[in-house]
Amino acid sequence: MVMLKRLHQQLVVRPQDVAASSDGMEVIGTFNPGAAELGDEVIILVRVAERPREQRPGYVGLPRWSEGRVVVDWVPEDQVELLDPRVVQRKEDGLLRLTFTSHLRVVRSRDGRTVDRFDGTTFCPAMPWEEYGVEDPRIVFLDGKYWITYVAVSRHGAATALASTTDFETFERHGIIFCPENKDVVLFPEKIGGQYAALHRPTTAHAFCRPEIWFARSPDLLHWGDHQVVHGGSSSWESGRVGAGVPPIRTDRGWLEIYHASRRSTEPGKVGTYVGGIMLLDLENPAVVRSYRPDPLWEPDQPYELDGFVPGVVFPTAVVSRGDQLQMYYGAADTYTAMVEFDRDELLSAA
Repeated sequence: MVMLKRLHQQLVVRPQDVAASSDGMEVIGTFNPGAAELGDEVIILVRVAERPREQRPGYVGLPRWSEGRVVVDWVPEDQVELLDPRVVQRKEDGLLRLTFTSHLRVVRSRDGRTVDRFDGTTFCPAMPWEEYGVEDPRIVFLDGKYWITYVAVSRHGAATALASTTDFETFERHGIIFCPENKDVVLFPEKIGGQYAALHRPTTAHAFCRPEIWFARSPDLLHWGDHQVVHGGSSSWESGRVGAGVPPIRTDRGWLEIYHASRRSTEPGKVGTYVGGIMLLDLENPAVVRSYRPDPLWEPDQPYELDGFVPGVVFPTAVVSRGDQLQMYYGAADTYTAMVEFDRDELLSAA
């Protein structure tokens, strides 16, 4: 198995680069960003994960948003079980809570490699279905606007919601478009057959099948149907999860999709290694996979990918075209925003 050559790679945003939303919180992750070109800048919309700064012996602090601010529920340690670094389960009823909460922060860059400024613009939880946080934005430009799909997490589960903006200074919410449990929704950057199109990842409590990526169509970006299975994880490195990564890229050969996959961990409390995969989807019917690389496109091997809040993670979420090269943005170890550059033709040859 040969990994694709990385032409350039570097860390872009670290937790210590970003101020917390309030004095009582500390930033533990700046990762899984959306990205888009706006004028002569690259806008990087970073997910900022926070947890309570205070530690109370014998208690676990579980944060949530209420009326525009973070509040913390302090729960006795003996009433919950830590499933992995991100999630606890209440022993009383088996329900889950996150150990952190997330909001989104705008970062501006001229070259797409380095940060020029954090302009203070945030997209914070504001709706009941966002009370545990807003996560993992993906961005496409359609119909004169930037459309952002993001995960809205609440006591009802993880849903996918939609927002739009023209300037990344103000945002309009359009509500939930895929109900719980559904994540990793990426929009296609153009209509297909006169309709909007998306990839999505439904998740279920029962393992009737291996993890899968699905396709859907919509007349208006709000109402979705014509659901079809695109790809099911068939390899060991896809045994834990598979989901769309960056918004699909149109090429002469088909829609190039860089997605994520994870190996199922056999160790309790451990999250399996996340890797990047690649496939080509049919231009006219993207539910059809034209070609698929049976091995990972790239795996964690840098220190910032191997060591962090969740070690061993590369999680692609955004791409910006730079001539013959593609700048890929991704979450590293659920801690950092990183960027890697690949040659476009080599990526196509790898699919």
